[in-house]
Amino acid sequence: MRVVQNGAQRASRQSRSGRTLALLAALMAILVLISLPASASAASFKVVIVVGPVEGSTARYRADANLLAQVATAHGATVVKVYSPNATWRRVKAAAQGANVLIYLGHGNGTPSPYPYSPYTKNGLGLNRLLNHGNSNVKYYGSYYMRYIHLAPNGIVILNHLCYSAGNSEPGRAAPSTRVARQRVAYYAAGMMKTGAVAVFAEPKGDARYILTGLFTTTKTLRQIFTDHGSAPTNFTSTRVPGATITAKLTVRALTTLPGVTAGDVLAASAP
Repeated sequence: MRVVQNGAQRASRQSRSGRTLALLAALMAILVLISLPASASAASFKVVIVVGPVEGSTARYRADANLLAQVATAHGATVVKVYSPNATWRRVKAAAQGANVLIYLGHGNGTPSPYPYSPYTKNGLGLNRLLNHGNSNVKYYGSYYMRYIHLAPNGIVILNHLCYSAGNSEPGRAAPSTRVARQRVAYYAAGMMKTGAVAVFAEPKGDARYILTGLFTTTKTLRQIFTDHGSAPTNFTSTRVPGATITAKLTVRALTTLPGVTAGDVLAASAP
């Protein structure tokens, strides 16, 4: 006897078949996403690059900034550039909100120094006093102002070419003592960490592209990324940021970081 299926039975089988196909499609989509490289998931990763006014060196700093931008965009990040002569506080503050990485190339104004201390001018950014008025109209926005920049969770700061940031003096001035160099690193990093950053890289003399490459292509800790790139024999606890440690080759390069932060931690903050 031929069993004739009624309409309800046929619809039930079609429904089960449709659900199975939908489930398989969903699983395939998940597998594809898992197999994507880190760069493909970095579209929401925001890198803000600021170049302050540095007189005749401004063009060179812009060129270095563009090289950093190329690394970030090559890995799928969104890059926002704010360059002198248009790098005013108002523009920089607006652009930097929610950044995963804030990169600053420009003049540094740190502590201790030959000049009077003020939280309004020390351990922050040297920006254009006025919009579109050349590359010599510097105004320093110190640690006091950094609290008005709110980076993404696990955001980091990269300081490139700055005096004082790794303990180094201004050109032509005497090299600091070890004690003063340590203080300068600690103070500058503390100022920049008021943005909510979990780490501050200071590369006053070197190329900083390795930091971005390390973030996008490894699962290393930030300290490993830093030490793998060059000598950093000095380690000490920050006196300015509770829980932070400093790894440095004093006057040459320095990293201040909260413990255990990895490249994955920084990238994860941009995940949708």
